[in-house]
Amino acid sequence: MNWLVRLAISGAVLASAIPATAETHELKLTPGNVHWGYYDARIKPVLRIASGDTVRIETLTASGVARLIEAGASEEEIPNNLREVENAITERGPGAHPLTGPIYVEGAEPGDLLEVRILGFEFLHPFGRVSFSAGGGTLPDAFPYAGIRLVRFDPATGTAEFSPGVVLRLAPFFGSIGVAPARRRISSSPPGPHTGNLDNKELIAGSTLYLPVHVPGALLSMGDGHALQGDGEVAGSALETSLRGTVEIFLRKGKRLLWPRAETPTHFIAMGLHPDLDEAARLATLEMINFLVTEKGMSRDEAYMLCSLAVDLRVTQLVDGTKGIHAMLPKSIFQ
Repeated sequence: MNWLVRLAISGAVLASAIPATAETHELKLTPGNVHWGYYDARIKPVLRIASGDTVRIETLTASGVARLIEAGASEEEIPNNLREVENAITERGPGAHPLTGPIYVEGAEPGDLLEVRILGFEFLHPFGRVSFSAGGGTLPDAFPYAGIRLVRFDPATGTAEFSPGVVLRLAPFFGSIGVAPARRRISSSPPGPHTGNLDNKELIAGSTLYLPVHVPGALLSMGDGHALQGDGEVAGSALETSLRGTVEIFLRKGKRLLWPRAETPTHFIAMGLHPDLDEAARLATLEMINFLVTEKGMSRDEAYMLCSLAVDLRVTQLVDGTKGIHAMLPKSIFQ
């Protein structure tokens, strides 16, 4: 059974943006479609698409089925394809994320940009786990032991009861959407210029992520499904689950970016990624200034001052080694 979460988007808007020859592809959760814990330009693509195509992509929860069982899920309620992937893939790491892909985008070259429009999500099972590791998260000294909990949710109402009287609103997204780096294998855990494990809770249905391309074909992979997450991801995990996501992928030739950007229906988003949180904030601010100069025609002085008046800096995540800051600029200020 599939549990569906969708965002209604105007068919006229989508139709105007999709090439007449665009295709829809199904990328199933099978052992042959998954690489576990890394991004690598040497991985053979599992799907080739054209710009404008739509992909329905299935992903396995971070750390796999074993962690769901440890949290309290029964073997019987784990879908068979999840168990098949778990049992078949033995080459893992150094990161914890099973990633579906890579997808080869025809014509993509270094210096281009991928535009990934996130249309909707479906849950592959109606539960997830939240946990912290011993000495991990944002408070390693305060929690020198491990904790884990299974949280069941109701996609029909879009809610999860964390504990009696504590009800949370579901907001699913992929924690990791990335392309292959120019250098060889890197861990799936820290984000970077390849984008990867942003853990940015703004990237729900209706948002768009822009990723710089580093190798021919881009080699796009996705995973690390989250049912919901707070900014910071302070304990070290979101509500980790398995998702099917529907995305449209467009190639933007010659639209060079150094770092990923995003937008939602209400905000433009610039991102800064660095092991030092102050430096991540500096990079996010610089990226927003660059956006305002190149896309809105402002001078650098105007852009810097506008950032001080209208941009909110938010802590994306603190727990992946490379920390994240995302700068949020409301679209409503532009008349």
